[in-house]
Amino acid sequence: MRCACAGRAGTCPRRVGSGCLGPVAAAMSGKSLLLKVILLGDGGVGKSSLMNRYVTNKFDSQAFHTIGVEFLNRDLEVDGRFVTLQIWDTAGQERFKSLRTPFYRGADCCLLTFSVDDRQSFENLSNWQKEFVYYADVKDPERFPFVVLGNKIDKLERQVSTEEAQAWCMENGNYPYLETSAKDDTNVAVAFEEAVRQVLAVEEQLEHCMLGHTIDLHSSSKSGSSCC
Repeated sequence: MRCACAGRAGTCPRRVGSGCLGPVAAAMSGKSLLLKVILLGDGGVGKSSLMNRYVTNKFDSQAFHTIGVEFLNRDLEVDGRFVTLQIWDTAGQERFKSLRTPFYRGADCCLLTFSVDDRQSFENLSNWQKEFVYYADVKDPERFPFVVLGNKIDKLERQVSTEEAQAWCMENGNYPYLETSAKDDTNVAVAFEEAVRQVLAVEEQLEHCMLGHTIDLHSSSKSGSSCC
């Protein structure tokens, strides 16, 4: 939702199509809302596989690691709202940091991804979160919509339990947590749809705040809530 308007992390909560409208107006107009979603996490956790499974419904067990960044688009409807989801897949290796970080700006949601059979990828989630907040210039990290994905649940030997991952999410921002398998197509669509719902919920709150801050010409004080 990028435009000339000032907004969270360089985005505008009113960006719809070619104009600046809110999510409710988008639903009424039938225009598609463009959302930029970033997949972050260690190399090898399955970010590319998740993106490709969702967009192309294909899984390649021999896929190479991403170099730099790649993105794919998918149109979908979530709760009666039309959305064009622009999914950005980033290289997880440290040597590609300078290539991936410029693309964080303007993101509407971040999918922090780890592999349930790789404990180190789970322990690195905090580092990925901090990197994103810094390079995306997120003004309000507590409000920004993060979603955490525990991928590769098709693997028999887990190193991270569901309960441990849920506890991390609760402690670090009460983020939604979903367990996925790009190989088996488990919860892949659910994960991206949840990302959309999280963005829309935040933007509706911002829109409500902006509409609520009205000025009473007969009073020296402003009326409306102070939720922002």
